[in-house]
Amino acid sequence: MKVDILGVKIDNLRFSEAKKRIIDQIGKSGRFVVVTPNPEFVVESLNDADFKDTLNNADLAIPDGQGLVLASKILGKKPGLKERVVGADLVEQLLIEAGREGWRIGIVGARRNKNLEIKILIKNLKLKIKNLNVEVVSQKHQYDLVLACQGMEEQETWIFDNKDKVNASVFMGIGGSLDFLSGFTKRAPVWIRSLGFEWVWRAIQKPQHIKRVWKAVVVFLALILKEKFQAPLTVQASTKSQTNSKF
Repeated sequence: MKVDILGVKIDNLRFSEAKKRIIDQIGKSGRFVVVTPNPEFVVESLNDADFKDTLNNADLAIPDGQGLVLASKILGKKPGLKERVVGADLVEQLLIEAGREGWRIGIVGARRNKNLEIKILIKNLKLKIKNLNVEVVSQKHQYDLVLACQGMEEQETWIFDNKDKVNASVFMGIGGSLDFLSGFTKRAPVWIRSLGFEWVWRAIQKPQHIKRVWKAVVVFLALILKEKFQAPLTVQASTKSQTNSKF
């Protein structure tokens, strides 16, 4: 079941369910597409119809943001989103499974395509996760899972433009998740993440992202509250108009 948050349809599932749905697609030829929308994605989609369509055309859209869960409650969605499915944590679990099961992983767009940094990233991932088979995507190879790391919208566009050119079971847009896993970027302490305040940590760590944080927190909440209180007014106005038309 999907939950509509300002026009973006989010799958209502727990972390374990998201992981299982992806693992179940490994080895198949369906080119399963996974997106990881958060509040910033939703705000961006309101000004970009193509981006909204791209998100809604994915096979699986996980709720990667506590703000989405809160929004589903504020908007009175029944049922509301069960929980936040943290994209970075999901990627880590999938890579551990990949090492265990011998999957071939392809990555694209990591570290802004800087060759030296990509080599370090891949090296660090292999040191962190036992038996991990990971490389930069090549059209010559077949993959179980392709991770697109370009960031919001660019990665989703790349997936839909290339999923018929690259042979892979699953394509997943993951932003900077590999930066966390490879040590390029330090994640917030677990207690901060558990409270849903990782965005505060990121704003402190990277002040240049403050505009993104503002959009994902303040602008998103304002839009949710607007939707919450405008919707009943619209319904009332429509009912009143229909009543008056009878006379």
